[in-house]
Amino acid sequence: MVSVGTIIWLSSELMFFAALFASYFTIRAVSPELWAQETALLNVPFATANTAILVASSFACQWGVFAAERGQVGRTGGLLNFTKWGLREWFILTYVMGAIFIGGQALEYAELIEHGVTIPSSAYGSMFYLTTGFHGIHVVGGLIAFLFVLGRTYLARRFTHEQAVTAIVVSYYWHFVDVVWIGLFFTIYVIQ
Repeated sequence: MVSVGTIIWLSSELMFFAALFASYFTIRAVSPELWAQETALLNVPFATANTAILVASSFACQWGVFAAERGQVGRTGGLLNFTKWGLREWFILTYVMGAIFIGGQALEYAELIEHGVTIPSSAYGSMFYLTTGFHGIHVVGGLIAFLFVLGRTYLARRFTHEQAVTAIVVSYYWHFVDVVWIGLFFTIYVIQ
């Protein structure tokens, strides 16, 4: 039931982001010269590297889910032996990668603000910060969820099926956030 409820909730989140995409494309269609001017300020190589980190975090998250499904909460080998990692190690890695992504977004915001691209500066600035900002809020929500799952694994005496389900549900959310970002990345940085 938790999985089904999460999928239904993510469907509503998908509609929210669909509205943001529609707004972005609508405003872009009525002011193409503004878009050409403002997108020239984007640091596409940096955004590409930041995107690669977020996509890689999705793989780490999924490997954590595989470990949870096996009932393996912690590593059974050395720290550098990734094949023996459990849920905790993979989710910690996912958390670190997600935090790096958020840090990268903050650096990009600082750079754009330095160039005069702000929310009130133009329609482009408003749409850029709304779409990427709401996505960033969702990433932070995912990071909090990872802390919750990790905390439960450290506090529990034994790893249960319910904890595995929680890890799986958090992975649904994280994969959703990654897919939304891939759409935003192509919309903002590739198509321009």
